[in-house]
Amino acid sequence: MWKRALSIALAFTGIIVGAGFASGQEALQYFVAFGYWGLAGVAVAAILMTISGIALLQLGSYYQAREHLSVLSSISNKAVAWILDIATIITLFSIGFVMFAGGGSNLEQQFGIPVWVGALIMLVLVLITGMLDVNKVTAVIGAITPFVILFIAFVTIWTLVTADWDIAHLNNVTANVDTTLPNWWISALNYIGLCVMTAVSMTIVIGGNMMDTKAAGFGGVLGGAFFLGMLLLLVLALFLEVELVADDALPVLTLITNIHPWLGYAMAIVVFGMIFNTAIGMFYALGKRLTRKRRHLYRPVFIAACLIGFVLSFVGFESLVAYLYPLLGYMGVFMIIVLSVAWLRGGQKLRSEGRRRARAFALTERKYDPRLRFSKRNERELAKLTASSNIEDKDFTENIEDEVHHKLEEDESLPDYDRDDLPNTVAYVTHTDPVPYEDKDDESGSSAALDTDDKDK
Repeated sequence: MWKRALSIALAFTGIIVGAGFASGQEALQYFVAFGYWGLAGVAVAAILMTISGIALLQLGSYYQAREHLSVLSSISNKAVAWILDIATIITLFSIGFVMFAGGGSNLEQQFGIPVWVGALIMLVLVLITGMLDVNKVTAVIGAITPFVILFIAFVTIWTLVTADWDIAHLNNVTANVDTTLPNWWISALNYIGLCVMTAVSMTIVIGGNMMDTKAAGFGGVLGGAFFLGMLLLLVLALFLEVELVADDALPVLTLITNIHPWLGYAMAIVVFGMIFNTAIGMFYALGKRLTRKRRHLYRPVFIAACLIGFVLSFVGFESLVAYLYPLLGYMGVFMIIVLSVAWLRGGQKLRSEGRRRARAFALTERKYDPRLRFSKRNERELAKLTASSNIEDKDFTENIEDEVHHKLEEDESLPDYDRDDLPNTVAYVTHTDPVPYEDKDDESGSSAALDTDDKDK
């Protein structure tokens, strides 16, 4: 479970940190601009981000969602779901084309390449990756994240060790940082609203791609911890070097270039990768949402959205962050409230379904593992679990079996295991039967937030 939770956490972190985080521009405008009070804002932001991450991933897993509307329409009424859906679509597209602008600014600042060339390179990479399935997209996003964590950790720790800690003077200098936010606590709240709006669609899809709701929740916890550590280090480093970076579009790049030019070149590529992470996350989720009832149109819609975004990206990276991001952040605060209420009210059903799926996984593993015995009693219990799940029987069985096959295929003690070679019946060794599964929450654990998906309604 922990391996899957870590994979989810890295992908989740890769989405929420985004280009503005890796570049430092968001941290500068949302936290450093308010001096030492910005550090209090970091604590507030981290707590809210952890709660939001757990809720998004677990709700996505519970509903086995393939796009965000299936969750939003299940946890709220039609009017609220419609508002949140429109806000999410706007956010996906807006952040997506901001990333094209960020890619251009990144290469221009470090290598002197024209903005349009960097944006065009980003466009091509996004178009190519967008043709892959969700597992491969998630893997691509998660693979880049560790490099961002390492680079940001290095540059921030170096800055903390070498900088002059004249807090009073630096706190006065932060007044020169331009921001459109009124104070530190609204800024922190707005920032998490922005992160949630940015992450909601792709995070729900990532959660929906796994059956284990418990692992999804742990992924949210780990993602929140990664987020807290990275944001705290980043804000501290930018605060200590605010005189150097206050006017730069990509302040983190400035910090690391100040250490050594070659490190700056490497960081420029890492930041470009992080910008790509966010861009593909936004446009992939947007394409899936716009074609939810016409799956065959995904590719042309995805390509058209990317091309339109490329054209709009030439407004400029800093201006877009300063004015577009706060507007999206306020919409995100409403999203956080709806998600948190649904997650808290539906907590008992989430836990109950999580235990049901864990037991079904164990039974299915007994069914296919040639070293174990799968009895008639086990078969009846598995059938009962399947029928009582909140998702359709066929989907429940296919998703559980796919995860079991994947686990057994990776088991080094079963080198010849291949799901395609399985016979219709398997000879099993004798094994003690387990105690039948009983879900004591089924009768008393009702929740209005999660009732709408019952299969018998």
